[in-house]
Amino acid sequence: MARYMTFRVLQAAGVLWAAFTATFAVLYLLPADPVQLAVDASPGTPVDAVAVAELQARYGLDKPVWEQYWTALTHALRGDLGYSLTTGQTVSAAITEALPSTLALAGSALAAAVVFGAALALAAAYTERRWLRAVLTALPPVGAAMPTFWVGLLLLQVFSFQLRLVPAFGGTGFAGTVLPAVTLAVPVGAVVAQVLYSGLVTTWQQPFVAVALAKGASRARVQRRHVLRAALGPALAVAGIWVGTVLAGSVVVETVFARAGIGRLTQTSVLNQDIPVVQGIVLFGAAAYVVVNLLVDLVYPLVDPRVVDRPRRKVPVHA
Repeated sequence: MARYMTFRVLQAAGVLWAAFTATFAVLYLLPADPVQLAVDASPGTPVDAVAVAELQARYGLDKPVWEQYWTALTHALRGDLGYSLTTGQTVSAAITEALPSTLALAGSALAAAVVFGAALALAAAYTERRWLRAVLTALPPVGAAMPTFWVGLLLLQVFSFQLRLVPAFGGTGFAGTVLPAVTLAVPVGAVVAQVLYSGLVTTWQQPFVAVALAKGASRARVQRRHVLRAALGPALAVAGIWVGTVLAGSVVVETVFARAGIGRLTQTSVLNQDIPVVQGIVLFGAAAYVVVNLLVDLVYPLVDPRVVDRPRRKVPVHA
């Protein structure tokens, strides 16, 4: 176990380093200068060239690229993600300020996706009516194919502009979270339903299911007590994809609904080429992905003990 945990921690560190390096390289390949972008944002205000050079020196933009990378990496290892080139605020403070809104949105979306996706998969695997199963299994591909921004605009048109049940933009509390959460839950719920349904169908064909049915157990009891637990493994294995989908979808959803959060912060930081903030957001996303996958690896043997290699007793062989 100690060797396994050490390997996983080193792997996580490698993922974080790769994410940091890739983000740094992509942002510095862009032709624009973040300081010059800030100057161009106020075309009517004259800016002294000396002041521009001073800002570039303050943020280290006048140094060679390799030196900027090394400085940023060593500071990140100490927990210092730097300062925003746009606002002057620390990157940690900017992310912490935007995080609660995104966590509320992501948590609501994941809860809705798991509940409705799992219910759809269970219903499709349980029913013995072919037409109903065909209808239920056709819904997840439709949900996965619909663009997130289109779903958000459709929900806004129906529930905000026509029915006027919830605020269209910038709402708070349950009323301001329900539409963004549903928008974000549609693609995630589709993945949950597809993966879980595949696991359920495969498990229903196992011999132990036939034995349980032969002993007189009802179909509902067999699915609840035996099939579901064995089918959860593949669904847990793609939990990291769910986290990635939620983090990536939050950028679009928070933009459509004019909602403050990590998504809006990412959008404005990329547009302003605010390199420290973008790197901090990427590191946050990579860390969330790594932590979720590590938790899945630890929980997986509890759900399916067959993945654990147990030592076998050696049987003596006599001549």
